[in-house]
Amino acid sequence: MIEVLVVVGPGVVADAGLLEEIAAREFAAAGVSGTLVHARDASHVLSLLSSPSSPEGAGGVVVLPGPSAEVRSLIGRDLGAVVWVDVERADGVTAGEGATHLHGRGVGGLAWGIRHAVHRVRHPSRRIAYGPLPEQWGELYLPDADEPPVVMLIHGGYWRSIWAADIMGPLCADLVGRGLAVWNLEYRRPDLHGWDATTADVAAGLSALATAHAAPHGSDALPPDALPPDALPPDLLPSGALPAGVDRTVALDLTRVTVAGHSAGAQLALRAVADAVAGEASATGGAQAAAGEAHAPDAREAGGAHAVDRARGDGGACADGGARAVGGVRVVMVVSLAGVLDLVEGDRRWVGTGAVGAALGGRAPEGQVAVPPYADASPLLRLPLGVRQLVVQGAADDLDLVDFSRRYARAAEEAGDEVTYLEMPGDHFDVINPATPIWQATARALAGGPASRG
Repeated sequence: MIEVLVVVGPGVVADAGLLEEIAAREFAAAGVSGTLVHARDASHVLSLLSSPSSPEGAGGVVVLPGPSAEVRSLIGRDLGAVVWVDVERADGVTAGEGATHLHGRGVGGLAWGIRHAVHRVRHPSRRIAYGPLPEQWGELYLPDADEPPVVMLIHGGYWRSIWAADIMGPLCADLVGRGLAVWNLEYRRPDLHGWDATTADVAAGLSALATAHAAPHGSDALPPDALPPDALPPDLLPSGALPAGVDRTVALDLTRVTVAGHSAGAQLALRAVADAVAGEASATGGAQAAAGEAHAPDAREAGGAHAVDRARGDGGACADGGARAVGGVRVVMVVSLAGVLDLVEGDRRWVGTGAVGAALGGRAPEGQVAVPPYADASPLLRLPLGVRQLVVQGAADDLDLVDFSRRYARAAEEAGDEVTYLEMPGDHFDVINPATPIWQATARALAGGPASRG
């Protein structure tokens, strides 16, 4: 059985009984054994982190460091796969190699920390940097399959830095179990780095798939934040994951890539694909013009799809039902999970307590809306996309998000895009909860749709 150690540092401002209740509830829900210890000082914390793992099974460690400077100095040290959790917001903290830092989620952050620690033990992944900065990385999850199609996941959180890639962990595990590789992207959020940094990172993360081929999936290929599969007892190995003893190179099928985002991540997913398509179309159009290759575009070519796919020699978007060559990969579908798809109305309606304007650096303009940054950023203003789309929406979610999803799906279809609209009972987080009917329906569409069959 997995053993989880929770260490509460000195000076943490939280009711001790409540922390114990949260930990006990999460231990039971995850089916793990756990212990919560209140540390006296930094030396005590370090001694607990240096203790060997339980001989009965793999272990995870969660630490609430608190305000002590001595304890906080441990966060940046290379102490293994520690999940550091600050209940307060703590920007600019970089954890040591293999560790994770979660912050700003209140006392409930302890629950997220325990879930993440258990997930990392059960579901090994490779962390691959696509840039030099601490938040420029993705986690690559590999199924036990040859040349699996890929799902790129982009987390939400209303573009705020307190939410991170860990919230997509359950979907990573579910999709891998269905035979799909997963690229779970982290990126710089605009509250700390500005809107341009966020959009640039997501674009770079998508392009990085073209070079992020899987290295040998053995202990040498795994970072310190994950145990190799053969370190897990057989009953703990996730369904569909690479079994013990496997040491081989897994090639990704980059002709079958789905880009999926949750909440604000859905906006980023649609924006990234729209930008990449426009860039590829512009580059292809320029090359054709230079070579004197003029032809009369049809309605679909006006969006750049035919020119992009013709350059790849695969027959064009019309021929293959709406796939696009973007950023060195072929995107066959974009998925919105409870997405923020109309940024103009999102700002005017103060969705997420002003999250849209805060992210884009200003309020939506009155009257004329087709001006940057809203014209570039709002998915509703980027239609037609020319790529298959699946729009998923929980009926019990924020009613404004329900409105955005319904109007977006209708507008995309009217613009000529191939769109499936899926609305079922569920709230904002049910769409990323593998146990819910709405996610099960979504996953079947992903595993049985163009992402898996091309």
